Amino acid sequence: MTPPLALTAREATLGEGMKIRRLLPHRQQRMIGAWCFFDHAGPADVSQGAGVRVGPHPHTGLQTFSWMIEGEILHRDSLGVKQLLTQGQVNLMTAGRGISHSEESPEQRSPQLQLAQFWIALPDEKRFIEPAFEHYPELPKVALEQAQLTLLVGEMFGHVSPVAVHTPLLGADITSQAATTLNLPLNPAFEYGIAVLTGSARVEDQQLQPGTLLYLGKGRSQIDLAVLEASQIILIGGEPFTEEIMLYWNFVARNKTEVLEFIQLWKETDHFGQVVGYEGEPLAAPDLR
Repeated sequence: MTPPLALTAREATLGEGMKIRRLLPHRQQRMIGAWCFFDHAGPADVSQGAGVRVGPHPHTGLQTFSWMIEGEILHRDSLGVKQLLTQGQVNLMTAGRGISHSEESPEQRSPQLQLAQFWIALPDEKRFIEPAFEHYPELPKVALEQAQLTLLVGEMFGHVSPVAVHTPLLGADITSQAATTLNLPLNPAFEYGIAVLTGSARVEDQQLQPGTLLYLGKGRSQIDLAVLEASQIILIGGEPFTEEIMLYWNFVARNKTEVLEFIQLWKETDHFGQVVGYEGEPLAAPDLR
């Protein structure tokens, strides 16, 4: 059983100036299962200005998984989908061989925004499938002591999430209104990570505050989670992803040659399609040298 490893997030910027915590990838742990990217945006005041604005940009070889904790984001993509994501809902976009999308705060919006966004690497046999989009307005919920668990992905406590992924995964949001202790069942074949978004908690004598992802490795059949105050916590896990990936900009590739090809396709062709309705320019791909 792997000793817990505390990974400190780095700050990044979402769109036009919103500060976020980037928990994955981390130089000490690139992935947890097929989860290869984990951003936590907010809680932030978006009542002034334009709010979040992320211009059209491409993706390949992954699924984007957006879990809205507070507020709203308007998604548009090159499939012609226009979908408002609101509190307690998930948007799942399968990029496959290639898709482009934009994200923005709607004009009529809540003053606060908090969002957890993940990327899920697609296995080799699925990474060039046709792009797709699914909106999940409701997810299974489980009452646990002083907390409520929302099952984002996978199976837990006899419940199954409807979210369709392509490798064995687990994702759960645990929200507690007060201090409590929870026993969470785990799959010993999965590796896991746990992060506090707001509040504080403790796992195996490791204190957790916002900005830290605790990597638990695999081999555990359960963990005791001591929630120390009103908190929001994310648990992710999955079978270790054995394929080597190269994550660059918005692409999950296998090598530098593929990345260069994807950049060229974005710059010079309509391979990723067009996003209709976003008032602004597409994002420019950074050069890979």
